Amino acid sequence: MGKKQFRDLITTKYKLVIVLIILFSFVILLTYRLFYVMVILSPKYKKMAIDQWTSEVKISAKRGRILDRNEKELAVSGNVYRIDLDLITIRNYIAANKSLSLDIIANKLSLDTGMKKEDVSKLLNYRLKDGNLAGSSSLCRRVDKDVADKVNGEKIKGVIVSPDTKRYYLNDNFLSQVIGHTNSDGKGLTGIELQYDSYLSGTPGKRMSEIDKNSDNLYYTVSEYNKPIPGDDVVLTIDEIIQDLAEKNAQQALVDNKAKAVSIIVMNPKNGEILAMANKPDYNPNEPFDKTKSFAELQGEWRNRAVNDAFEPGSIFKVITAAASLEEKVVSDKDKFVCNGSITIANKVIHCWKRTGHGTENFVDILKNSCNVGFATLGQRLGASNLNKWIQKFGFGQKTGIDLPGEAKGIVKPTAKIGPIDLATIAFGQANTASMIQYLKAFNAVANNGIETTPHIMKKIVSFDGNNNEIVQKAYSQPKEVAVISQSVDKELRADLEKVISEGGGKKAYIEGYHIAGKTGTAQKPNPKGGGYEAGKYIASFAGMAPANNPQITIMVSIDEPDPSNYYAGQIAAPVAKQMFYDVFNYLNINTNVVSNEVTESMLKDVTVPNVRGMKKEDAFKVLKENNLTFNVDENGDYISNIVPMPGATVKEGTKVVLYTGNSPNYNNNDIEVPDLTGLSKEKAEEKLNGLGLKCKFNGTGMVSEQNISCGTKVNKGTVVTMDLDVVGD
Repeated sequence: MGKKQFRDLITTKYKLVIVLIILFSFVILLTYRLFYVMVILSPKYKKMAIDQWTSEVKISAKRGRILDRNEKELAVSGNVYRIDLDLITIRNYIAANKSLSLDIIANKLSLDTGMKKEDVSKLLNYRLKDGNLAGSSSLCRRVDKDVADKVNGEKIKGVIVSPDTKRYYLNDNFLSQVIGHTNSDGKGLTGIELQYDSYLSGTPGKRMSEIDKNSDNLYYTVSEYNKPIPGDDVVLTIDEIIQDLAEKNAQQALVDNKAKAVSIIVMNPKNGEILAMANKPDYNPNEPFDKTKSFAELQGEWRNRAVNDAFEPGSIFKVITAAASLEEKVVSDKDKFVCNGSITIANKVIHCWKRTGHGTENFVDILKNSCNVGFATLGQRLGASNLNKWIQKFGFGQKTGIDLPGEAKGIVKPTAKIGPIDLATIAFGQANTASMIQYLKAFNAVANNGIETTPHIMKKIVSFDGNNNEIVQKAYSQPKEVAVISQSVDKELRADLEKVISEGGGKKAYIEGYHIAGKTGTAQKPNPKGGGYEAGKYIASFAGMAPANNPQITIMVSIDEPDPSNYYAGQIAAPVAKQMFYDVFNYLNINTNVVSNEVTESMLKDVTVPNVRGMKKEDAFKVLKENNLTFNVDENGDYISNIVPMPGATVKEGTKVVLYTGNSPNYNNNDIEVPDLTGLSKEKAEEKLNGLGLKCKFNGTGMVSEQNISCGTKVNKGTVVTMDLDVVGD
């Protein structure tokens, strides 16, 4: 073979190899492409194909109900409709009908639904983030049947009307921050609606049918239909009647005290069930999105302050310090405490709320008097390590485990950072913070023979079978019992706390014949910017249990930023608790050991008999009626010459006074009975004394803590009553 032939053969072979490589590469690329399209992209193209020849409509599940403990409906879902847009079908429908356009359809849907035409047009022309036209969009949710019928009557292909549900809160604002509300998609956003959303939501259903190229259903195919599964019902521990009582009393306290907010909790200390939880002001969950308010303002309205907010508890915390002191045996009934109005610790003077001092006291006295000096002394005896040990045992600085969202943890100062001054202030309720529900959990341990219970709002979750028989899906199970304090200490402490109500700072919560144990607390609010406390801003609190020997209920009242002229908890929080106890006693038929008229009389408010001597009869009658007093009067003259009981006497509202008349505004009897002025602001004390014809003199600033003439003393008109004012922190 010649060289030329050999070279030609080599060249031919080389070309064949190149061709084979190209062909082989092409086959590989083709195989890869087929694999990519048929395997990798298969789900995508399958979905696109299914979307082209099927029509799928989601059917919302009916949301479960929220019920009170007696299964009275609080929140339900009604049957309404939703309107969705199959944009591909609509565009095909317009292409097949030249007389139609997106603008015409937008106008029709706008008229039928009441939506703005520009909003409808925006949805009909909706585009994805990549700029491509979207395949679908939702026009509106939860429309009534008349609107759905109008839209269906247009017979526009691609406009899909399907069943939907709408949430209704039957009692509007009732229990609103606890129940919460749902968002625009029907999902729980706050409260119980959020906490138990997975149970309440149910499972949506769907209807799928095959369609032709014009998006018409194929009559010979069988539609696939999955029925929606309704959500479960959540049964709460809340008692609708007790909640209603709490709502009314909280609202009244809000108005009477010109307060920023008021919260009331009622619980069963035996099992941790929350019977009522009221927060005022509140909101209507049927209309939770007020467009005139910012989102921050809305969140403030939705906030469950009893669970979400922490505050310095003040003197109600002395219950915890007292329990720790008894358990550690650093105090006994024989111990004596001397309060001269202050105590010096680490070169710093710490004042008692009563600047003039309480004198010599025993352990029960420092609890009854809420003496800061006495409790600072107990803090010193306990030491930081022991005090913090009991603070943690009672659950402070930890979440209670309540089944509501957003629970505040509170702040407990670490033992290593507690100095001598901190130790004193923590012992009487400053520095650390706690939420209402956190404090009440600790207080419930005292009410429950020393055993803690976990507060909870869910009693059970139920569904119903085809025969409407109730099926319990989940029932609340209380965690294993844990003893916080011994029964002996618990019994002693409850007896001492009963004396706080019958003899001490909580006297305005006392009800004749009922054994109530409790504690008041008035705490100044810390400055959020740091550096001490805010002037004139307080939280007045009360926590109580009844009956004291075997508590069946506990009640806590918190009044946030009351009128600074009258903020003392013994004056404003205790009366609210008294009314709550009385209302709940009547509802639960808790027996008393006295006759009913004595109980009724003890519930009446104290009234100071006004000085109407010298007034015309008609004017005197008006004043007496304004003070809720009744009267008998002789008909001898036109002017009041005397009144019995005498002006200044303390009587119950509704008391009948006797009026004597004469023909002249002048009268001979100048006797006045000095009223009890303790706890009043300077302005209110001055107003009361001036109205009686007495003069006044004040020492210091704050509330009246002492008066030089004791109440009930008879004096002449014009007598000067001198009062000591203190910044009350009880």
